[in-house]
Amino acid sequence: MALVVQKYGGSSVADGEKIMNVARRIARTAQDGNRVVTVVSAMGDTTDELLELAYNVSDSPSSRELDVLLSTGEIVSSTLLAMALKSLGESAISLTGAQAGIRTDNSYSRARIMNIDPKRIVNELDKGNIVIVAGFQGINEDMDTTTLGRGGSDTTAVALAVSLKADKCEIYTDVQGVYTADPRIVSQAVKLDEIGYEEMLEMSTYGAKVMHPRAVELGQIYGVPILVASSFMDKPGTLIHGGISMEGRNKVTGIAHDLNVAKITILGVPDRPGIAAAIFERLAGAAISVDTIVQNASTENITDLTFTIAKSDLGPAMEIVKPLAAEIGARDFVSDSGVGKVSIIGTGIQNTPGFAARMFTALSRESINIMLISTSEIRITCIIKEDKVKDAIRALHKAFELEQA
Repeated sequence: MALVVQKYGGSSVADGEKIMNVARRIARTAQDGNRVVTVVSAMGDTTDELLELAYNVSDSPSSRELDVLLSTGEIVSSTLLAMALKSLGESAISLTGAQAGIRTDNSYSRARIMNIDPKRIVNELDKGNIVIVAGFQGINEDMDTTTLGRGGSDTTAVALAVSLKADKCEIYTDVQGVYTADPRIVSQAVKLDEIGYEEMLEMSTYGAKVMHPRAVELGQIYGVPILVASSFMDKPGTLIHGGISMEGRNKVTGIAHDLNVAKITILGVPDRPGIAAAIFERLAGAAISVDTIVQNASTENITDLTFTIAKSDLGPAMEIVKPLAAEIGARDFVSDSGVGKVSIIGTGIQNTPGFAARMFTALSRESINIMLISTSEIRITCIIKEDKVKDAIRALHKAFELEQA
């Protein structure tokens, strides 16, 4: 008897009818002889609606209370799904993150899972129950509810699959799998049958929203294959795993993009030891993640330093940069929130020449100017104007012939 962990996103449980459809899918999985643990997100736009309510009553709601509030969205959908399963004649029970044994650190709104004690889940499975776990949440050492941040339900599902030594981890969403590019932008985008952990991690980190990077990373570390498929149709999805065939290792796998990008340049920075540390330590202390960093060649011991962050972090970052620029003796600073990034991703990039030239040529033909470039062994990313991102995606998809994937 296999143990299957399934996860259903917010669009999959957005209303009563969709919850019943998900219940029927889960019931079929159980009737096939599997033990089933299901993780669910909040219904539809519930999380956004709860956030709006919080800020209607407080300009700066307590982070602790905010986590308690936001966790209720997943609790609602998990209890409704358990009720739906019971109406179909299945034995089911809903559990909060705390009841499921998910222990986290103390970082409200972006907590990390420290460990999972799956005893309660195992006991319920042994009773013959389908177990429905509220995703996106856990409990810290003070017994306070915490939330895991964006994509937290994906992380919950993979972490439970690891803890329970599940045979399968299946992520059901509103798309059929992982595509070579966003199919809403590129009509010729092709669904991939399989993709390696490393490529998927780069895809999700650099803009592909189908899976959260933390969940992919967990799957890679513990060797848990993850199936991404549609909850609305019975079609094969995309398997994320480690054993990609040699046939798929010498080409670009996909195009990722991200519009949640802002650029900050500190001008006329004294080129001396400790300056970069002072800047980025201050940003890290405010929990602001920095992506691409470029420092110009020094002229007369003066340089310019440019870096990118999430657009949503621009306000807090500028509050840090303004006094810091004066403190380090910089001449000035500027920001730009009208940028985006586009990336080509594939294992072939690391060993085969010509990918960068091909990428830059394709962008040049569309008169797209490249502001910044960053790379990894399997990725090349360009920072460009936000209004050129869609054109760039289409041009790159065509240039690398991904419609033939």
